[in-house]
Amino acid sequence: MMTPMIPLRDGRGLPALGLGCWKLPNDRATEVVRSAIALGYRHIDSACDYGNEREVGAGIRQALGEGLCRREELWITSKLWNTYHAREHVGLAAKRSLSDLGLDDFDLYLVHFPIALKFVPLEQRYPPGWLYDPSQLNPRMEPVAISLRETWAGMEELYRAGLTRSIGVSNVPIALLRELLATAEIPPAVLQVELHPLLTQDKLLRFCREQQIAVTGFSPLGAPSYLPLGMARPEESLLIHPLILEIAGRHGRTPAQVLLRWGVQRGTAVIPKTARPERLAENLAIFDWSLHDAEMTAISALNQNRRFNDPGVFCEAAFGTFYPIYE
Repeated sequence: MMTPMIPLRDGRGLPALGLGCWKLPNDRATEVVRSAIALGYRHIDSACDYGNEREVGAGIRQALGEGLCRREELWITSKLWNTYHAREHVGLAAKRSLSDLGLDDFDLYLVHFPIALKFVPLEQRYPPGWLYDPSQLNPRMEPVAISLRETWAGMEELYRAGLTRSIGVSNVPIALLRELLATAEIPPAVLQVELHPLLTQDKLLRFCREQQIAVTGFSPLGAPSYLPLGMARPEESLLIHPLILEIAGRHGRTPAQVLLRWGVQRGTAVIPKTARPERLAENLAIFDWSLHDAEMTAISALNQNRRFNDPGVFCEAAFGTFYPIYE
């Protein structure tokens, strides 16, 4: 079954299901991406900071070389890392990602975080990560005073140069979105944020609908990606929640399928990550059935405003720097 599209303001369509490449092991990434495309995935979500764009690109090239699809049928997203927020560094970072992915252009290029850090030259360390100098006794992030507007000017230059077909932002709250919309010459086409039943972000989604900004939800299954990092507790996993298990049983589906279906039925794209072939196929099988209105309401009622990916928490714990971006 064809993956439905999320309409963008420019008339293009963002595939509602994609393969997220965060935490995709480098030694598996090429095989997983190639397999995903063979199964029917057409949306691949990558980023400089994931450290696997060369391997992801090799998987894309394998798929194209085998004639599994044409380049124009794929939607490839990448993201600008925090150390490249100065206007003159945006193109530098984008061209490196394009080179690693083996592409002439992105379908979508996002500002990864509204966090500007001190520039690290590509030849010094790539990907640069969060710490300016990891060799220091007490390494820290090094924030710099660069506005999102300056960074966005660099993103607009990429768009005008034809290096990306759409531009957008990630991990940006409503206040910053509103400010960006007031000054942008080219408004953001897509916002990517953490979305799952424990963090429904209803106001943000409504605002984006009103502003014609498409939304992609990362971590659509909630806690699993964060359990190995100590950023979530086992009992927070929605995959074992009684309500999700009950609804999954009622439909003859898996808990993961219920969570992904909830995400796309809200009108957002979802980008689950998996390296397991059976999960790739399972995650794709969410478009030939639907959740009832009462089930959607019950799942949404699980909301606790529980954010697993919160720089205001993990930056201080892991990188010695308090850097909140959400209230």
